[in-house]
Amino acid sequence: MKPTLPLDGEETVRSSAMPSQATAEPPAPPVAGKRPDVPGTSGTFLARAALLTAVLSAAGSLLGLVRDQTLAHIFGAGSATDAFLVAWTVPEVATTLLIEDGLAFMLVPAFSAAIAARATSLPTEQDPVRALVAGSLPRLALAFLASAVLLMIGAPQLVELLAPGLPDPQLAVDCTRLTATCLFTFGLTGYCSAALRAHSSYLAPAAIYVAYNTGIIITLLVLADRWGVRAAAAGVAVGGCLMVLVQAPVLCRRLRSAARGAAGRAVDTKASKKQAMDLALIATVLLFALCRQSQVFIERFLASSLPSGAISHLNYAQKVAQLPMVLSLMLCTVTFPVVANALARGDIERARDRVERDIALAACIVLSGAAVVFACAPEIIQLLFQRGAFTGRDTAATASIMRVYSLGLLGHCLVGALVRSYFSAGRPTWYPVAAMAAGMTLTAGAGTFAVAYWGVGGIAAANALGITFTAVLLLTAMDSRSVPVRLPVVLLELGKTLLAAVAATGAGLLCTSRIEQPLAALAVACLAIGAVFAFLLWALNVQAFLPAVRIATRKLRNVR
Repeated sequence: MKPTLPLDGEETVRSSAMPSQATAEPPAPPVAGKRPDVPGTSGTFLARAALLTAVLSAAGSLLGLVRDQTLAHIFGAGSATDAFLVAWTVPEVATTLLIEDGLAFMLVPAFSAAIAARATSLPTEQDPVRALVAGSLPRLALAFLASAVLLMIGAPQLVELLAPGLPDPQLAVDCTRLTATCLFTFGLTGYCSAALRAHSSYLAPAAIYVAYNTGIIITLLVLADRWGVRAAAAGVAVGGCLMVLVQAPVLCRRLRSAARGAAGRAVDTKASKKQAMDLALIATVLLFALCRQSQVFIERFLASSLPSGAISHLNYAQKVAQLPMVLSLMLCTVTFPVVANALARGDIERARDRVERDIALAACIVLSGAAVVFACAPEIIQLLFQRGAFTGRDTAATASIMRVYSLGLLGHCLVGALVRSYFSAGRPTWYPVAAMAAGMTLTAGAGTFAVAYWGVGGIAAANALGITFTAVLLLTAMDSRSVPVRLPVVLLELGKTLLAAVAATGAGLLCTSRIEQPLAALAVACLAIGAVFAFLLWALNVQAFLPAVRIATRKLRNVR
């Protein structure tokens, strides 16, 4: 019986004796000399998992836009939103450290190695996956809780450090204490996400931002009249709890199923210690994530001394501009366990091919989005935000910043894709930390210089410059320090894709300059950008685009 992809995104287990089930018993140890099948690595499964992740992530991003629209409509872009956005730094950092980058870089390779070890272990041996959970989850949960409490206590000092020029620092302190709860809930969310993705289960991890933004929006609408902007901070606490509730039952079922399939295996202290996290790995991953997120600290610190609303304009511009980058990294999120599993088995060639394809596809997605963002920035901001307390002046300021941000989108995408390769082997490596620190230093220096001449636009330009410099450092060192990709091939494909994006951006600008109505201008420009970009990818023979052309051609032939 041919297996299908279940609704929870877990790949079924092939069996000649019974129908495939997502919760089937783990396969028996492989026959000596025969290489075991690796779950969740077939092309069809990865395509479906990537589509599932992209759809739910897009839904979460759209709800994030609704969240920002609601905030802008109720509070505009003034001192109240500036105070909240300083507190919003906490969930932004926690997302990077605990969900998107930090924990994932540590736990996905660890769970992948434990799953690979389970497949070859004897029934009388300890279950490596259960040992990993027993050795890591209690300690990490305690660390998450302690961090949340410490942040609540130190909220006044943090606000003073991040934004010393705020007109109402107490409001920012109150919001920071409410958002500090996310250090605990996001930590548990990240742990569940990493464990589920390593088990080839993608539905629940992809749905977390739908739950998160829904919680914020509902809390904001219910409490805004009584609590003011503090309601948005309370929504962060509610949304964090919902993210845990979305995933925890699914992970518990997976672990219980594994426990039944590993009956007779005991979990002892020695096994747990074997599966515990490497402290050096934890240090490198967390420092990298902190350095990456420090760009936000730098931006808000520099903007806090500018006129009221500068932080808000930066925030709205960045949120919209980074949507293409978020979508482009969905494939890398799905394939990260595949690369980690390949390296755990010593299959360097498979890991290299996967990383090269991921870089090429992610670049195609992010550059097409960057073309739309640059060409249509005023129309996008006007349609999304210009209502209520958000004025035409706010639209013009936000759109100009967003265009500058779009120049760094390829750098952001490449850093997100490449750093997964550096940490996919589950070993500590300090090079990504050094590269990110160099980019952060460049961002701080350039931003300090540029803000005096170009205001918030100079801050955004420094961000783009710093992250692009980091991407160059990571890419050029891949061959010797990470998965050994073929650098000339990668650079050639990136160059052709970038050329197509520049031409498509010109076509979009031409359309928006001729059409005054914003919705019509956006629609026509998107069509023109898509057509020009796709044609040039085909004409330039961009390898990442050719499979899509072949599939479309085959479909047309079948219709005829």
